[in-house]
Order: sequence, then C-alpha cells, then structure tokens
Amino acid sequence: MASHIHRTHRSGWLRAAVLGANDGVLSISSLMLGVAAALTSSNGILVAGLAGLFGGALSMGAGEYVSVSSQADTERADLDIEQFTLRHEYDAEHAELRDIYVLRGLDYELAAQVSRQLMAHDALGAHARDDIGITEALTAQPFQAAVTSTISFALGGIVPLLADTLAPGGTHIPVIATVSLIFLCALGAFAAHAGGASILRGAVRVLIWGALAMGITGAIGAIFGAIA
Repeated sequence: MASHIHRTHRSGWLRAAVLGANDGVLSISSLMLGVAAALTSSNGILVAGLAGLFGGALSMGAGEYVSVSSQADTERADLDIEQFTLRHEYDAEHAELRDIYVLRGLDYELAAQVSRQLMAHDALGAHARDDIGITEALTAQPFQAAVTSTISFALGGIVPLLADTLAPGGTHIPVIATVSLIFLCALGAFAAHAGGASILRGAVRVLIWGALAMGITGAIGAIFGAIA
C-alpha cells in the first residue's frame, strides 16, 4: 500500500511559529542595527533590544490572537448560517451539495447519492468542508496561534541579543547582522522543509528580505545619528 506524508495539518502552528521566529530575529536585529548605526553606546543597543524583545513578543501574541479570533468568529458565523439553513431548507442544501459534486466530476445520480449519505452522517460537517471550505486541519485556533507566535518571537529575538552580548568591542553591527542572517537562512530552510517546498528557495527568500530590512533600518539609524 502506498504511503503519503501530508503536511496541511501543520499549517496553523507552523505558520505562526515561522512568522513569530522570523519576525523576532528580523525585528530585534533591525532595531539593534539601527540603534547601533546611530552611534549609541553598547548599553543603549542592549536596552533597545530587550525592550523590543518583550514589547514585540507581547504585541505579536496579541496581534495573532485578535487576527485569528476574527477568522474564528467568521467561521462560526458561517456555520450558524449553514445550521439554520439545514434546519429550514434541507432539500435545497442537499441540492447545493449535489451540484458541488457534479461540478467536481461526479455524474448526477452518484453526486445525489453521495450528498444524501454524507448529509445523513454529518450534514453540517459536509457543508462546512465542501461548501464553505472549513476543515478540521485548517480551522482557526486563536490561543494556539497566540502562544506559538509569542514564544517563537521571543526565541527568535534572543538570537541578535546573544550576538550583541558576545560580540567583541566595536563589532556589534557586523556580528549582529551576520548571526541574524545565518539564523534567518536556517529558519527559511526549516520552514521550507517542513512544508515540503524547496529548501534553497526558502532560505534565499528569507535571506534577501532580511538583508534588505536590516540594511534599510541601519541606514536610517546612521542618517538620524549623523543629524543628531
């Protein structure tokens, strides 16, 4: 028997984890590079990084919770509408599901039979999946997304902080940038591997955007440092 590995069930937590870690590394490293480019003291760079870490992690978690909760509210509203319609217009809902299966390639009689059997087993589940597009694997989970994003942001943000702490005097900018970009590459490769995509493409994509964000932030910091 053929065995296949599917990755769709990972999409919820994987998206939140990758987004959080990527944002943590990129946000904190860019912040610290911008502050360092403004000729701030070593203590100032570290304090900025720590403030960004705690503020960013909490903001990331809150943002994910609110965003995914909105998605969950929309899903519940759609399911309530579907449940009401099933109670009051059952035959019309059966015809709607049958027509969906016809459009997907089943002949009319088989589509009608499949629709009747699925609705007899779980009418709401059948319509949620095949009419609305809500599945158990992809359904919104606000608390999971918030916790995952908060923790992953914090873990990602620690990377540039450690790089700054261990950097020899006068090398904060190159050390923070190099270590952060290496970590971003590894993160992009991991995310691509976990999602079954090209590892090289995933790593290069994150590297390019990461370097661009750090470069722009560093340049802005240098400009304001010169003005001040």
